[in-house]
Amino acid sequence: MKSEYELLDLAVSELSSSGAFPLVFGGLSSSNGIHVSTLRGHRTPNLVGLNVEVNRGLGGRSISDRQPRITNNYRTSRVITHDYDRQVLSEGVSTLLAVPVIVDNQVRGVIYGGQRNDVSVGNVSIEPAVRIAAKLQRALAARDDAERVRLQVASHQQRRAVQDAPELDPAQLEQLRTSYAELRSIAAAVENPEIVGRLRVLEQRIAGLVSTEAVCPAEVRLSPRELDVLGYVAVGLRNAEVARELGLTESTVKSYLGAAMQKLGQRSRHGAVVEARRFGFLP
Repeated sequence: MKSEYELLDLAVSELSSSGAFPLVFGGLSSSNGIHVSTLRGHRTPNLVGLNVEVNRGLGGRSISDRQPRITNNYRTSRVITHDYDRQVLSEGVSTLLAVPVIVDNQVRGVIYGGQRNDVSVGNVSIEPAVRIAAKLQRALAARDDAERVRLQVASHQQRRAVQDAPELDPAQLEQLRTSYAELRSIAAAVENPEIVGRLRVLEQRIAGLVSTEAVCPAEVRLSPRELDVLGYVAVGLRNAEVARELGLTESTVKSYLGAAMQKLGQRSRHGAVVEARRFGFLP
């Protein structure tokens, strides 16, 4: 199964091959925006590893607006902030397009297309980028489904393997749950997909040490960030403390927690944690 980074790289390559834009780059969601990880047609290394925050620059605006954004005079545009002028203008970009990739109502990344010659917005076709972003959205959603099934199978196997093991005492259980939350926080900060995959396997092993009471309904899908937040809420951290641990704003933590509560059909944070444990999302 291809990683998220591999799927993004395929999308960027496809847009580059379409000839719609001489410069194409993209990134997946990070703690407060996106992290640019793949490029085609670039002349400098300045865009590599760029972290674009929500509401900052054209990409940040596309994230907050949740729709494609384009400017045909990047240098003098008044509708965006210019936090990333050095990186973008070093590529000679005049026209820039940013298309958000949205899966399960969450922005998972942004694909960019840049023109180096002065052209009017009306003469730039955004259709190829929008079409390829939609294709990436479907690929990521399919990957999420496959990963969720894989984890459910692995969790079931782990539960069977430990069903005869002695029960953990309360102190041990609390330590296990704290370790699980910290491990998810570490995985969220790692960019290397191979290491992230190995960390996720460890998470499932930890979660599998505690038996669950019910099989999770197929329609209940918690995003990685929702699980990160729930993991810390489960060990008693307040929203501000969770935000500090995950490098998020408190309002973002509230948003993730609210989404998780809604998906789990609960009206309180405690109820969401109980339900997440019942379905095996948390140890």
